[in-house]
Amino acid sequence: MAAAESDSKSLFSLDSYHVSEELGFILPDPLEELPLFYQPWMDIALQVPELVHSHELRSHINKMPLLSSQFLQKHRELRLAHLALSVMTMGYVWQEGENNTVEMLPQSLAVPYWEVSQRLGLPPILTHADAVLANWRKKDPEGPFDMKNLELLVTLPGGDSVRGFFMVTLLVELAAVPALRNIPTVINGVRSGDSEAVARALEDTSQSLQDMTDALKLMHAYVEPSVFYGIMRIYLSGWKDNPCMPNGLVYEGVQVEPMEYSGGSAAQSSLLHCFDELLGVKHEAKSGAFLTRMRNYMLPAHKQLIQDISMQPSLKSFVQQKASERLNQAFEHCVTKLLTLRNYHINVVSRYITVPAARARQLRNQSQDSGGEVISRAPTALEERGTGGSGIMSFLKTVRDKTKDALLHETSKEMKHHS
Repeated sequence: MAAAESDSKSLFSLDSYHVSEELGFILPDPLEELPLFYQPWMDIALQVPELVHSHELRSHINKMPLLSSQFLQKHRELRLAHLALSVMTMGYVWQEGENNTVEMLPQSLAVPYWEVSQRLGLPPILTHADAVLANWRKKDPEGPFDMKNLELLVTLPGGDSVRGFFMVTLLVELAAVPALRNIPTVINGVRSGDSEAVARALEDTSQSLQDMTDALKLMHAYVEPSVFYGIMRIYLSGWKDNPCMPNGLVYEGVQVEPMEYSGGSAAQSSLLHCFDELLGVKHEAKSGAFLTRMRNYMLPAHKQLIQDISMQPSLKSFVQQKASERLNQAFEHCVTKLLTLRNYHINVVSRYITVPAARARQLRNQSQDSGGEVISRAPTALEERGTGGSGIMSFLKTVRDKTKDALLHETSKEMKHHS
């Protein structure tokens, strides 16, 4: 019994979760080319924006040969294939905007896409794991991991703003790496009762959370709100809870019934899920259900990590029991930095969605009054929603407010009093 017990007490580590020491959830050195057999995919995937623009993407994909996915062997091959097939799918579905959507994805795209998705444990739609985590290369391999030295492998309509959006999000993931690396230190410190080690790890984590917020601030320099709202967003949106595609999408040759999948969402990043579980942030039913559903859009190993963190002894109870000033402060500081990050995210969403949505509505009303053409091509169905399908502002504010509840008792009363 003692042996089994000590085994179960073995140290918590990130080794088994496909988390990189240097890059966290980011895929290290993504492949840039698939085996030659798959050239017909890459030829199309690499020119999705041009083919959407000339309204030729659908016809190119309709003529594509049906290729077996059996020659894709390694994890990184599967990731590049999933990314390429995802970008083709988004372009195919949304080529004509929200009005002329399709009901079926052709077999030559749908079948291999389904197979690759099954093998990776990802859904057959563009996810954060594709567009951000596996969609980068350094121009100079020896150079720094920064905006100047990074480029996308494949892209979507929207020009430099698409690169800006995915790359800034990638830099937020990178900024989180020290915080991720400290999760095992916190968990093992709680298990062994080492409040000094836990406090130190939480102090590092706070700094990392601050760095995430600072990275997110780059969004304003690299992404144009009118381009994000008017051009990019539709290619990130899915076929679940989307009035443009009320029945979902049939994957031809996979199954006869249409399937529904949510579009891209920051909630598909495993980062905040991990920090919420670590710090004991509890979400209310509706937001919590959406966040939990978004875990099915992550790689299984990353989803498993979140679940395993949630099974650990409560950090918050540990902090309350130890009654150490340093530990209390370190914990509070962490929750406060998480709150700062969520507040800043709300500010970003307001700039990129709420404000342009109001402007688009205003323009539409003006043009209808004057009997003119509607100017904006922006999807009306998405106006107040995130591409993941959530009613975005109320969702983000609820999530932020529940983060406040994780504060220790005295502070949370004070914060509520001030906010």
